[in-house]
Amino acid sequence: MATAKGESTALLSSDLLYDILRRLDGPSLAKAACTCVDFCSISKEEILWESACRSLWPSTCRDDVKRLITSIGGFRSFYADCFSLIVNEDVPAVPSDANLPYLDEWAEADYYGDIDEKRASHPHFISIVDVRYKGRAVYSKVIWGIPDADGYNGWFHNSPFRIDLLSYSDGDEAGDNAAVISVRDGLPPIMSVERERKDGKLWKELYEGIKLSWIIVNRRLKQAANLASWSPLGGQRHWPTDRNFLLRFGSILPAKGILPCQVAECILIMKFSIVNAGNEEGGHGTALRLTELSMQLEDMAGAHVNGRNSLLCSQGSVELSEKQELQRGLGELPLVFEGSE
Repeated sequence: MATAKGESTALLSSDLLYDILRRLDGPSLAKAACTCVDFCSISKEEILWESACRSLWPSTCRDDVKRLITSIGGFRSFYADCFSLIVNEDVPAVPSDANLPYLDEWAEADYYGDIDEKRASHPHFISIVDVRYKGRAVYSKVIWGIPDADGYNGWFHNSPFRIDLLSYSDGDEAGDNAAVISVRDGLPPIMSVERERKDGKLWKELYEGIKLSWIIVNRRLKQAANLASWSPLGGQRHWPTDRNFLLRFGSILPAKGILPCQVAECILIMKFSIVNAGNEEGGHGTALRLTELSMQLEDMAGAHVNGRNSLLCSQGSVELSEKQELQRGLGELPLVFEGSE
């Protein structure tokens, strides 16, 4: 079989092979690279992975983001870091009968101990966020730096960490105005809010079709990681009113040496509001507007993590992503990506 594959590809020019591979998405491209030497060689071309990144993350089409990705190792490495979910294999399982300390028993030093302030100060973080609905880009934003984290005042470091993405401008306000999903995007029309409350058709389509990617990049360490779970982990209809839908994404970040529980939960909240519920004649004006997209961190007891420790956990997530990439052998062998899609 291997000989047959080699003979068949030998009859094709490299340009034709390249044209075949450039039409593939990232996971398919990685799998094709495992089939033969020719595909393996061509699949290392950065332009192929740039195309794969652009189709998955519209934000990577921006010139400033392209320069950023090139500076931290290239599009192939970026895809490997950010497509896969974060896996914390080094965190030991806690026995069910373990006597864990209650929140009020944790010493202040457990949260504000002697940690290298340079590592806890405002790192060179960039957030690259993309929202898609049924494959179509709905919203994209790039935030350079952690808002309000100047590294000098104690307010940010000691207060609960939270980023509300819609509150900050990246210099491209057109992206904010486009954060609407309508029937033209595949959203089912609804006759009225009352009907939606009974059958939940709109909620079901939104929950199954929405995808979120929240990538953080550390320019100084040239590392990146995706903190989102791609698909929602949970949600709530009609919160706090009949016209609001709340979706919850996230991941578990390493916090060894940072928090007593050794892990932190990164919670990403996305909220949509019905801006047009249609009418009794057909409901073709149905539309949802993105009204919230935020990030916060909590420990396993549900307490908010402060700014300094949140930055340390975020730093740990990109370091873990880099470690997982090295374990997979990127750069030495073709890589078959495992992801959520």
